[in-house]
Amino acid sequence: MSTMQDVADRAGVSIASVSYVVNGTKPVAPATRARIEAAMAELNFQRNRAARALAIRRTQSLALVFPALDRRLGTTSIEFLTGAARTANECDYHLTLWPVSNDASELTDLVSVGVVDGVLLMEVLLDDPRVAALQKSKTPFVMIGRTAEPDGLPYVDIDFDATVAGALDHLESLGHRHIALVEESHANKDFLAYGPQVRTDAAFARLVEARGLSSVTVGCGQTAAAGAAVTRQLLADHPDITAVMVRNEQATLGVMLGVRQAGLRVPEDVSVLSLTTTTEISTMSEPALTIMRSPGDELGRLGVKMLVDHLDRGLDTPPQLIPCTLYRAGSTGEVR
Repeated sequence: MSTMQDVADRAGVSIASVSYVVNGTKPVAPATRARIEAAMAELNFQRNRAARALAIRRTQSLALVFPALDRRLGTTSIEFLTGAARTANECDYHLTLWPVSNDASELTDLVSVGVVDGVLLMEVLLDDPRVAALQKSKTPFVMIGRTAEPDGLPYVDIDFDATVAGALDHLESLGHRHIALVEESHANKDFLAYGPQVRTDAAFARLVEARGLSSVTVGCGQTAAAGAAVTRQLLADHPDITAVMVRNEQATLGVMLGVRQAGLRVPEDVSVLSLTTTTEISTMSEPALTIMRSPGDELGRLGVKMLVDHLDRGLDTPPQLIPCTLYRAGSTGEVR
């Protein structure tokens, strides 16, 4: 196994210069850094993360906090996680998933022991007690999501206004004027103030009114059975509905089933479009689902990059909003 001395000899520099690059403890001239990194690649030098952590008095670990007891970890959430994990590894950090509830006391206990350098906060509520807990503990953090008043807070998030507008653009282009939105309903009352749901509902209500469309919004649990049941009732109560938008990943396939159980066809009688989800979900149905594809991988990457830039370089990166993109498949069609 190659040592720092081997790298120093190959690059023609002092071992101290190699140590500065490996441990990030002092700045090194760009040309010197380039020679050292080239020598490291040639020798297949492996950084010792534990040694680096000791040198800079940090753990080189990040925590991704997800309330797994309150919400299911779906394919979209997994994309956030894998994007974050891959980027953390590229930045010489470990990423740990903390399945911590939205109870701020539990998070406070965990950060108080100093096992991580920073926190990525997922499934953010409009008034999220975890944010205040992290601020009080002075733990660096980045939100993947937003509170009601996010000014001055570090975050990356989906642009829900642009996402809903893109979905409605697609459905309107096919002639749909009577559109339903199937959202999540929550047994946990804390999630009544769940950011993605509140922002999607608000954007949908505002945009359908501005466009002169008729609409209805209903909620259901995060299961396929719930999606099927609410869709059957929805179409019975509102027979004029020709398109259903869904922002409830676990219920989406149930919505497709519910249309068929109502004696109707997708997309000939009712079009179905899934918001903020993945192409993996799209391919699980017949016909394949038209979706507004979530930028989960990109947001996971950007969240880690923002946090690492703050930890390693003291940089405060501006917040970023990224819309979902239309992935057209067989579940949407023209109004008959």
